[in-house]
Amino acid sequence: MLRSLKQTIPALATSDGAGVRIKRSLGQRQSVRMDPFLMLDEFGSDQPQDYIAGFPAHPHRGFETVTYMIEGHMLHEDHLGNRGNLRNGGVQWMTAGRGIVHSEMPQQESGVMRGFQLWLNLPAAEKMKPAGYRDIQPEEIPIARQPGVSVRVIAGELEIGGGAVTGAVTGGSTEPVYADVHLEPGARVSLPVPQALNALVYLYEGVASLVSEDRNQALVPSSANILDHGDEVLIEGGEAGAKLLLIAGRPIGEPVVQYGPFVMNATAEIEQALADYRDGTLTV
Repeated sequence: MLRSLKQTIPALATSDGAGVRIKRSLGQRQSVRMDPFLMLDEFGSDQPQDYIAGFPAHPHRGFETVTYMIEGHMLHEDHLGNRGNLRNGGVQWMTAGRGIVHSEMPQQESGVMRGFQLWLNLPAAEKMKPAGYRDIQPEEIPIARQPGVSVRVIAGELEIGGGAVTGAVTGGSTEPVYADVHLEPGARVSLPVPQALNALVYLYEGVASLVSEDRNQALVPSSANILDHGDEVLIEGGEAGAKLLLIAGRPIGEPVVQYGPFVMNATAEIEQALADYRDGTLTV
């Protein structure tokens, strides 16, 4: 069954960190989410004042962050001693778990910085697990190709052109799927996505449409295009081709209580996170 377009959440211009200009779709309000995903930010500018201040040291607890760098250079450092350079095509997959304090700072003073940050929730049973970090190099991300189509599979497994492709990150209780799909003009790609997963498509360049059982629906650019139920996503590139993200995951179905960089299941747990951060025990 082909998935159709259920809802569109246009990204809104805002700023985060020390003044980095971004566009936020999921997470622009706490009620605007797609379980298990909490937030999706797009950043992109060739003006240094839009990104140069970066994201100085700040805490997290209770979820994961996935930063995908399309263009640019950013340095990640955290309290665990991890230090990673995020460059063109690379991914940083960070599990905050019980607690992490990290910074993400641009390492360029000019040129384009472009990419995405996704927040992936953790179920209650995993929110207090040890923090972790993985720096994924561009060459570690498999690319599937068929005529007119290339798909970078960051996470999960996708069947493309009759063959299964396993992403750089696999497993996890939410079974995340994350892929960067490039389509030449008029090209089509079929991407099977299990019925049990919630899914969205984010069109960040060009024009594309979602082909459903009885019609074609235009994908809205710079928006979280939330998909309805089904087990296949069929996308067609427009006259200028298209670049888009496919993001999917198994919903957790638990209460979400968020206070800034802390995401838990109950208000008391947020209060404990704040107390731990004040006391210096967030990461212990």
